[in-house]
Amino acid sequence: MANVAVIAGVGPGLGAALARKFVHEGCNIALLSRSSPYLLNLSGKLEETGATVLPIPTDITDAAQVARSFALIREELGVPDILVNHAGNAAWGDFALLTPEAFEGSWRVCTLGAFLCAKQVVPGMLEKGSGTILFTGATSAIRGRAGAVAFSSAKFAMRGLAGALAREVGPGGIHVAHIIIDGIIDTPGVRERYQIAPDEPLLAPDAIADTYWALVQQDRSAWSFEVDVRPHNEEFFT
Repeated sequence: MANVAVIAGVGPGLGAALARKFVHEGCNIALLSRSSPYLLNLSGKLEETGATVLPIPTDITDAAQVARSFALIREELGVPDILVNHAGNAAWGDFALLTPEAFEGSWRVCTLGAFLCAKQVVPGMLEKGSGTILFTGATSAIRGRAGAVAFSSAKFAMRGLAGALAREVGPGGIHVAHIIIDGIIDTPGVRERYQIAPDEPLLAPDAIADTYWALVQQDRSAWSFEVDVRPHNEEFFT
């Protein structure tokens, strides 16, 4: 029986690469995103390959919407085996100009959204005695930086959520892991907005997706909690 994977937060970069990877590995997938047009377009392309894809426009900061979306997933695909908490929100700029609304918005997407999604899958995974929950982190999850107060705070909180959850549900057979993305992901949007030098260190989305799948496949005798990925010529964070 195919694994059921849920990817919460799907855009044209890593989110789409994760969807392609999980489909390639034989998973039936559900995709959650606030962007309905992109979600439906990506799902259509994946379905052309014969994949089973369930696109569900969802605001993951809304507990009622999340509950309805996961009820539909369980009805249409079955109990999820894999959850990828990939949604992110960033409010960049000086602290003096950062509004409470923008600060809270980053936390709601990165941390509250991940919490709400995890709440929906943990009971079923515990009942089966297996499952994987992956959190997409960033360098800002372990090192605050100027101009990223909201994003850093939200990613620090997400990392704390992941660490606490791993300790609580790991003994029940659920593998929780946090992936630190240390660098800029190579996406169409990045190349449109910036002039990229030939030697610019960029992360290939499909290569990152391979790492996520490797975590899903890890034997429970040697689980990783935290993995960082970066281009070979990227400076290490300190």
